[in-house]
Amino acid sequence: MIRGESFIISDSRSIMADAHSSSNLVPVLFCFSELSRPSSVPLGSGSEVLIQKFLSIYGHQIDVHRKLVLQCFSEEWGQYVDLAKGFTVTERCRLRLVPLQMHITTLGNLSPASTVFFCCDMQERFRPAIKYFGDIISVGQRLLQGARILGIPVVVSEQYPKGLGSTVQEMDLTGAKLVFPKTKFSMVLPEVEAALAEIPGVRSVVLFGVETHVCIQQTALDLIGRGFEVHIVADATSSRSMMDRMFALERLARVGIIVTTSESVLLQLVADKEHPKFKEIQNIIKASAPESGLLSKV
Repeated sequence: MIRGESFIISDSRSIMADAHSSSNLVPVLFCFSELSRPSSVPLGSGSEVLIQKFLSIYGHQIDVHRKLVLQCFSEEWGQYVDLAKGFTVTERCRLRLVPLQMHITTLGNLSPASTVFFCCDMQERFRPAIKYFGDIISVGQRLLQGARILGIPVVVSEQYPKGLGSTVQEMDLTGAKLVFPKTKFSMVLPEVEAALAEIPGVRSVVLFGVETHVCIQQTALDLIGRGFEVHIVADATSSRSMMDRMFALERLARVGIIVTTSESVLLQLVADKEHPKFKEIQNIIKASAPESGLLSKV
């Protein structure tokens, strides 16, 4: 969370762009703790872009469960001052991200504009081994359909497809932003980070697939380490062992990952009966999700 103050930074130089500059990128020094790294952001970038930039640089070191204050160095005052609400970068400047001591609760709000769906390793060779695989395929179909309706980007991984096959045919991957093979258990690979960087303002990842205690768990931990809020869809993720699944979900919930359900995710994304896509989402969830043994073992 970035706290905005009501006063405006009083810098005698003002934060103004060089009218004759031919570049749309502005140099910025990003400072966190004892560290500093020069980089650049697009002209006119506001707090949303700046915080994502800080997280991309220092994500594994930033505790996203603390309140954060974004500050800019003021030549007039000779020190850092809190950014005003509505601040945008229009000239070379030095910024600092300061974590406060107070922990904040992860609220888990979802918005289509700041959400991406991750579908993890829903492959043919897992079909006979994963408990309730048919049920999580059914729920995964709902989520993918909802993502298409709401315009939410979808990232799909396939674990060693040469040996384990492609994503099951029932999962319609039409319009997916990225479908990629992997051997690493986590989905967070350079091509995925590049894809996320192309989505402006993304904060939340809705994650589902297999296996809960391996690829799902390692993906979720890597994502929160990079500052994303992670929602694991309990009725769309499973393992070969229900004990592995149960303890993985318990562990992940303890570190601030949100364990939720497909219907909760879809209705939270529309938020209002008057949403223009509500009826289409309502049609998806009109029949309840399968009440498999998964839900008694969360």
